[in-house]
Amino acid sequence: MKGRTVRPRLRRLVRELAKFGAVGALGFLVNVAIFNLCIHTFQLAPIRSGVISQVVAIVTNYLGNRYWTYRETDKNRIHRETMLFFLFSGIAMVLENGVLALSHYGLGYTSPLADNIAKNVIGLGLGTLFRFWSYRTWVFRAKGAEGAGRAKEQGEPAVHAPASGGGGRVRVGNLAAEEEREDRRQLLK
Repeated sequence: MKGRTVRPRLRRLVRELAKFGAVGALGFLVNVAIFNLCIHTFQLAPIRSGVISQVVAIVTNYLGNRYWTYRETDKNRIHRETMLFFLFSGIAMVLENGVLALSHYGLGYTSPLADNIAKNVIGLGLGTLFRFWSYRTWVFRAKGAEGAGRAKEQGEPAVHAPASGGGGRVRVGNLAAEEEREDRRQLLK
């Protein structure tokens, strides 16, 4: 039974990571472009440039994740979701710009290349790991995720109503019924 549920979950996780990565790549391009525009064209300080560029990238990432990566999640609590998204994005922004501040002001690496590496490679890498974990754990929760957790603890299968736009699929546990049928077909081959 356990082997049957691993493959569909793994496929969903890989799809989710790919979409999250694509949205993140777009956010990265926006972040780097605006950061360098602020520093080189407008002659703003590195931290100020980092905050401006990251705020624009956060809005870009929210729209991409909300309406593409996690479009099938519960939309009934969009106010809560938005607040959590920006809270966790703010924490990630502090991580990212903290690395930049440490490099630029603490260690004295003040060249444009050093600023870009500190902010857009090291800081962004740490921030991305944090964001992926927090978005998937707290922000874009599946519809009925709390009920599924309680049912698991009690040893009962959790049955969820289909999410809006879910094509009428009924979820049993964390698997769609059609995915479960496909797993059965694979076992019979």
